Amino acid sequence: MAPKKAKRRAGGGEGSSNVFSMFEQSQIQEYKEAFTIIDQNRDGIISKDDLRDVLASMGQLNVKNEELEAMIKEASGPINFTVFLTMFGEKLKGADPEDVIVSAFKVLDPEATGTIKKEFLEELLSTQCDRFSAEEMKNLWAAFPPDVAGNVDYKNICYVITHGEEKEE
Repeated sequence: MAPKKAKRRAGGGEGSSNVFSMFEQSQIQEYKEAFTIIDQNRDGIISKDDLRDVLASMGQLNVKNEELEAMIKEASGPINFTVFLTMFGEKLKGADPEDVIVSAFKVLDPEATGTIKKEFLEELLSTQCDRFSAEEMKNLWAAFPPDVAGNVDYKNICYVITHGEEKEE
């Protein structure tokens, strides 16, 4: 019986370690820091109250109960760190590989400069398909400010979409 138990335990650990293998150690550390900030009462589980408190600390004071419940229901059960990490893994897994996204941008960059004019990208994003709102555009430029000539580094955007953080230069 003992070997069977040990085998089961090893198999059970495999599932959770699989989640951790999706990320680099530095990314796991950043997600752990984010989890700790969100877990306001430090009980190891993100609850509706934790979400309400962290959103309030960022100025979002009138969040509806239904919105908070919808956020919590995205998880299949209590949101501990492993579940939190799994949720991010699932969100990132849905993204195309970096080279596919870069190739899509290259169509808009015939001279292969690695950049696109801010005005051109803004026009595309605000007039085509899933149109960006003014707020989303503001957030985009805050996260990826154009250079002094008004060029946007689309390779950096692609990296962040697929890796979740900026490249260290």
